Amino acid sequence: MNKEFLKDTIKANQYIYKALSSGIKNEWQIEYSLGAGGDISSGLDLFAESIFIKYLSKYGKIDSEEAGLIGEGDSSIIIDPLDGSSNANSNFPYFGSSVALVTNEGLLDVAVVCNFANGDIFYKLNDSKLMVGKLDDLEFKEERVALNCKVGIFERSYDYTPIGAALTKAKLKYRAPGAVALSLAYAHRVNFVLFIGPIRIYDFAAGLALCEGLKVSISEDYAIVTHSKDILNKLENILKEERE
Repeated sequence: MNKEFLKDTIKANQYIYKALSSGIKNEWQIEYSLGAGGDISSGLDLFAESIFIKYLSKYGKIDSEEAGLIGEGDSSIIIDPLDGSSNANSNFPYFGSSVALVTNEGLLDVAVVCNFANGDIFYKLNDSKLMVGKLDDLEFKEERVALNCKVGIFERSYDYTPIGAALTKAKLKYRAPGAVALSLAYAHRVNFVLFIGPIRIYDFAAGLALCEGLKVSISEDYAIVTHSKDILNKLENILKEERE
C-alpha cells in the first residue's frame, strides 16, 4: 500500500503546487478559526487540506493540523497541509506540506515533505534511503549530506534571543526560515537544525523521519539535528548553559 500512498501523496502535492504557481489568491489569505494544531487556519491552509483529504482519505483516518481527526481506518495519516502558511501568505518563498503514514502497529511507513515554493519533494519509505526530486519531473535521487555547509537553521529563534546570541558567540551561523517540517527535510544540507518549543506531531512526524542517519537529540521542548557529533554537543551545552 505504501507505494500507492506515495503516488497519491505526490499527486496531491502536484495539484497544490500547480494551483499556487499563479500566485496567492485573496480568498486564501482570509483567516478562519483556530486549527487543531493551535494556529489560526487561513483559506490556503483549508484549500490544501481539502486536496489531501480528496487524495488520501481512502488510506485511513487523517489527523490534520487544521481540522484534527477526519474519517476512519486502521492507518493514521498525519498531515500539515501547509507548513509555513504565514510565509506563503506573505509571499516569502519557504512553505510546503508534510505527510506521514503510520500503520496500526504505530510504525511510520511513508514520510513526504514538499516545498511548494521551488518544487522540491523529499520522501522516505520504511527503511529505504531518503530520496529527493522535483514536482515538475519526478526524477528522484538519494539525498546526501553536505559536509561543507556554512549555516544552520534555528526555528523560532525570535522567541529565544539569548540562545541566538550564544550561537553567534560560538560562531554557529544560522537562519530562521519558519517552516519546521521543511527545515527538517533540508537537514542533510545545513550545519544543523535547532527547534525550541513544544514538539508537535504535525511538525515532526514526517520531517524527523527524513533525518534518519543524522545525529538527533530530542526532548519535549527542543530538537537538534546535525551530521556532526561535535556540533550536537556544542548545541546541547549552549541550551544547558542558557537555561541554568
